Amino acid sequence: MSGFRYGVIGAGRQGVATAYDMVTRGGGVSVLLADHDADAARRGAERINTLIGQPVASWQQVDASDPAALVAVLQGLDVFLCGTPFQFIPQATEAALEAGVSMVDYGGHTPTVLRQLERDVDAKAAGIAIVPDCGMGPGMNNTLGAYAVELLEQAGLAPREVYLWDGGIPQNPVPPWNYQCAFNINGLTNEYYGQVAFLRDGKITLVGAFEELEPITFDGVGQLEAFTTTGGTSTAPYTYEGKLQVYQNKTCRWPGHFAQFKAFQLLGLFGLDPVEVGDQTVVPRDVFHALLEPQITAPVIQDVCVMRAKGVGVDAGAAERAVIIDLIDRYDPGTGFTAMERITGWHAGIMAEFIARGAVQPGAWPMEQAVLPSVFMEAVRGRGFRVTVDW
Repeated sequence: MSGFRYGVIGAGRQGVATAYDMVTRGGGVSVLLADHDADAARRGAERINTLIGQPVASWQQVDASDPAALVAVLQGLDVFLCGTPFQFIPQATEAALEAGVSMVDYGGHTPTVLRQLERDVDAKAAGIAIVPDCGMGPGMNNTLGAYAVELLEQAGLAPREVYLWDGGIPQNPVPPWNYQCAFNINGLTNEYYGQVAFLRDGKITLVGAFEELEPITFDGVGQLEAFTTTGGTSTAPYTYEGKLQVYQNKTCRWPGHFAQFKAFQLLGLFGLDPVEVGDQTVVPRDVFHALLEPQITAPVIQDVCVMRAKGVGVDAGAAERAVIIDLIDRYDPGTGFTAMERITGWHAGIMAEFIARGAVQPGAWPMEQAVLPSVFMEAVRGRGFRVTVDW
């Protein structure tokens, strides 16, 4: 039996979605789900096998902080996804190099990604491809941004600016939060803390989270608010430095979210430095997670994800033209996958398939450079995502 042997480290919501894509559309004959929580790994494998109707998924318990244990799990695989929180990605990268197994990950923490890219020579020596920052944002958003640049060039225009917006929100928001978290809450607060690299006036510019609020409207969804968060642009501003004047990304939420969570930020509730509270020492973010997570999670999350890339270019006469690319997806009752799981999980699955098929050469690649954007978008459309392009 021919086909690829995949693995997923971290059997959370998005990881299970990637595993499903790997064996339904990625040419996989098997996928191994591994997690520190054995029950989560088992449930994920059982869900995939039930959806597909074949025993293609297996499971195993593993400690993602133990590189030696990861190497043992990776033996015999072609490509794996590291779907853990970003702090475990360095160990997974070392394990990939030692085991000689290609990897993708959900990234989201640019300093970690930049350190991974420094292992390019090691990855080439090991004969593997490492592509961080797959997913929704970072991930699909930057694929849409790169696609906008490519479309401008195909139209004979010199690309100048790329603006990105993306967000996952509940279809039917419920006060007071009007938000549900369809991924690990660590990922949410990681986006809401620190600074992000943009291109402004052609130069790398650091911008803080929760700045530059603006309204934005999507057909069939309505008016949302958009603001800066961290991690979404990842390596793309560095890739396009010297070519573009502007490259930026904002996160979309239902109106009112900015004011609520900006207040939490100003209170220091996203902080990671321990503080003294009476006779105890606590990490503010841990307290915030413990209090908020039960309020914004649910067994079934019926969400909608919105994504937009606007590319602006100029012709030989300095006249401007713009291309706008929209992708909107919703919860799928047939499989039970949320839109967030589908976009995040399947973007990583598409990249894993390109690696498995040899379309990505060995080395450590910035996501937006690993595969030609138009070729990647063919696979996106092939997954059933509706993508519109307007000039």
